[in-house]
Amino acid sequence: MQRQLVPSKSLKITEEEKIAKEIRSKHSSIAIHNLTMNYDCQFVAHPNCQQQLLTMWYENLSGLRQQSIAVKFLAVFGVSLGLPFLAIAYWIAPCSKLGRTLRSPFMKFVAHAVSFTIFLGLLVVNASDRFEGVKTLPNETFTDYPKQIFRVKTTQFSWTEMLIMKWVLGMIWSECKEIWEEGPREYVLHLWNLLDFGMLSIFVASFTARFMAFLKASEAQLYVDQHVQDDTLHNVSLPPEVAYFTYARDKWWPSDPQIISEGLYAIAVVLSFSRIAYILPANESFGPLQISLGRTVKDIFKFMVIFIMVFVAFMIGMFNLYSYYRGAKYNPAFTTVEESFKTLFWSIFGLSEVISVVLKYDHKFIENIGYVLYGVYNVTMVVVLLNMLIAMINNSYQEIEEDADVEWKFARAKLWLSYFDEGRTLPAPFNLVPSPKSFYYLIMRIKMCLIKLCKSKAKSCENDLEMGMLNSKFRKTRYQAGMRNSENLTANNTFSKPTRYQKIMKRLIKRYVLKAQVDRENDEVNEGELKEIKQDISSLRYELLEEKSQATGELADLIQQLSEKFGKNLNKDHLRVNKGKDI
Repeated sequence: MQRQLVPSKSLKITEEEKIAKEIRSKHSSIAIHNLTMNYDCQFVAHPNCQQQLLTMWYENLSGLRQQSIAVKFLAVFGVSLGLPFLAIAYWIAPCSKLGRTLRSPFMKFVAHAVSFTIFLGLLVVNASDRFEGVKTLPNETFTDYPKQIFRVKTTQFSWTEMLIMKWVLGMIWSECKEIWEEGPREYVLHLWNLLDFGMLSIFVASFTARFMAFLKASEAQLYVDQHVQDDTLHNVSLPPEVAYFTYARDKWWPSDPQIISEGLYAIAVVLSFSRIAYILPANESFGPLQISLGRTVKDIFKFMVIFIMVFVAFMIGMFNLYSYYRGAKYNPAFTTVEESFKTLFWSIFGLSEVISVVLKYDHKFIENIGYVLYGVYNVTMVVVLLNMLIAMINNSYQEIEEDADVEWKFARAKLWLSYFDEGRTLPAPFNLVPSPKSFYYLIMRIKMCLIKLCKSKAKSCENDLEMGMLNSKFRKTRYQAGMRNSENLTANNTFSKPTRYQKIMKRLIKRYVLKAQVDRENDEVNEGELKEIKQDISSLRYELLEEKSQATGELADLIQQLSEKFGKNLNKDHLRVNKGKDI
């Protein structure tokens, strides 16, 4: 009994070559993008699809695809060193061979990654002067000359901050172009876009607050330069709005723009470094870890619904219980909403004490209720909910590990697709300088706007003509028929190209589904079939042994016959020799 356990190919080579040719066509990136959005990971991770993605990824760089990792690393290092010169060359000749090379998805990815790495390096350099601590304490001031306002010196932008602002402007311009090309709805659907939007918005808010503080300090400095005649400001009486900018940090208002700017800048720096996770799927080792991290974040958001519900319930309950005992407790826990929040939150990590529910008065009933509620909260949050979150995270990680290769290839395909579309070749801040190609596209768009304007005027003239033809039924019928024909022709011209690629996608999907069905039919083997296979193997084994024994017996008989014949021939030769000697 013979069984075919290896899946057979479902399509001929000629058909695969035809589909591959269609995939490599002009709108292949759009087609595969729609494919990844509408179909599962298995299809995108299919070897045929991955092969076409690799071909498109190394477009105009076919020789680099077969090179080793060391050669690719040297190429990346070369791009890192020569990025400004490559940008200048692209500005001058965007349609040259070098320009086509820079427009390849791989080179765009390397250029953007290098640019973002430099941006992170600038963030580190900007804080390097404070690594060992600041020299000026919060209650001290320092100036370059006696009449200088202290805040003028602290609000000035350094050269690293100026470069950071240029990078931020370049990234904002890139995000604006992406919103224009994809549309707001498609832009919002990608979580990484929301992270970029939040990061850039916080950077802009931080620099804006810092600039407002600098303007106010400059106005105070201008007042001092115009109205103060003394050489120093120690014994000078200044207006309160001017004297405020001479104070040390410990006397600043909590809502001071510079304090707000520093806080927002710290948040933006954290979000900037978290942006590194976007490029991790490009690596086979870090890609599954990044996917697991993303699933973990989703699990945490699901868990937060139950967590917030339980947390708010106990926070309000404990506050209502102890709000009347402010000053009558050994610590201020639960006496205000803020203290109740702090106590319950840090108790999750074991940083709160049991004395938080003890009163100075002999009100045992309140204390006992406080003990019970606080104990139930710790059991619910620490023992139940936190362990449930750990189980959810472990489950998500196991799901990723079970199919890590497919998940990684799907994530890598989504990363590659973002670099397949035309445009956004130069990274920030080099994209701030318009290239000749940008001027060409601007002229073409102005031309298209003029053509649309002329068509709209022609259409209005046709509408006026239609109003003039209402008295003639024959003319009206003929005009409407002509309009319908023109609309049908326009519709056919509009949808002819997408229909072609829809057919290509249907063929690809059909091939994948047929192959999946064949694989499933060949792989689905039940216990009975396994027993039959074992029996067939056993019977085949015995048959082979019997055939072997028969063949061995036949071989022995044949050897015996040959030896007998050989012996007879030897005897005959001996007799002939003896007869010859006698003669």
